[in-house]
Amino acid sequence: MNDSPWATEPVPAGPAYDALVGPHTRPMPIVPDAAGRDFDDREARDRGAAGFGGPPFRAETPPQEPMPSPPPPQAPQAASAPPPKKRAGRDLRAAIGVGVGLGAVIFASLLIVKAVFVGVVVVAVVVGLWELTSRLQEKKGIKAPLVPLAVGGAAMIIAGYVRGAEGAWVAMALTALAILVWRMTEPPEDYLKDVTAGVFAAFYVPFLATFVTMLLTADDGPQRVITFLLLTVVSDTGAYAVGWRFGKTKLAPRISPGKTREGLLGAMAFAMAAGALCMEFLIDGGAWWQGLLLGLAVAVSATLGDLGESMIKRDLGIKDMGTLLPGHGGIMDRLDSLLPTAPVVWLLLAAFVGTG
Repeated sequence: MNDSPWATEPVPAGPAYDALVGPHTRPMPIVPDAAGRDFDDREARDRGAAGFGGPPFRAETPPQEPMPSPPPPQAPQAASAPPPKKRAGRDLRAAIGVGVGLGAVIFASLLIVKAVFVGVVVVAVVVGLWELTSRLQEKKGIKAPLVPLAVGGAAMIIAGYVRGAEGAWVAMALTALAILVWRMTEPPEDYLKDVTAGVFAAFYVPFLATFVTMLLTADDGPQRVITFLLLTVVSDTGAYAVGWRFGKTKLAPRISPGKTREGLLGAMAFAMAAGALCMEFLIDGGAWWQGLLLGLAVAVSATLGDLGESMIKRDLGIKDMGTLLPGHGGIMDRLDSLLPTAPVVWLLLAAFVGTG
């Protein structure tokens, strides 16, 4: 008997069987395989159809994908917090206090004796030169000679007050020569770099500051200096106030990310209004429309001066030139917008009402 599970009882073949069940349902003959074993070729056929010896026509149940795990319960969303309020980058109380103190010193010196104000300018210039040369040496290894710069800078301020523009130019030339000679006492390495920085510092700080003392030489000199200082401060204040409240479009993001075009417009508006008032009530022979032009020029020059020093500080990798003035930084951080504005105000006032 065949051991295959698909084997059946032997049924005699014949016409009667064929008529009963049909010729196609007759059991397949059992034949021996090559090894002599009985092998049901029907089972072999069924196994070949099922594959790998499985039962014929096996119901394949497709693998079911695992049920996705339910998402973890989410915490209830907190109410959206209001955007943080804008904050000033410096200590406003300290900045205002120092500003008021500096203003008192300047106004007192202007009202007492003009020479006292010249001394105040000399001190500010020397301290500014010390801050600038110190930062250059610390951050870049540039040794701009401070001694000839300080002596020459003071000489420039005094010469500008006594001899005017001609005296300032002569003192500037002599200061540059002194820088070249002074640096010769040290090794020649980096000579060109050091003297170039020294001449730049002499022009940037004391030479531009001579125009402030040249403003003072006129009959209404104190009023001209007050106009110059007031317009610069008002321009900076207008830029800060409008930029802090409405500023959205960056003016020069790679140089000074905090400055905006809206702030520049605010500086222009504030400075033009202050300029019209100053020319009308402070300057002898001035007119309000001249003040509008003067204020516009001051806003532009003060902004460019601020951006110029920002370029220097970014190159040096510092935020402030010094720490002498709480809330402000160093002296150079207060002179940045004043220095380039001084020659602009001197030139326009000379054109509008003369130098006398």
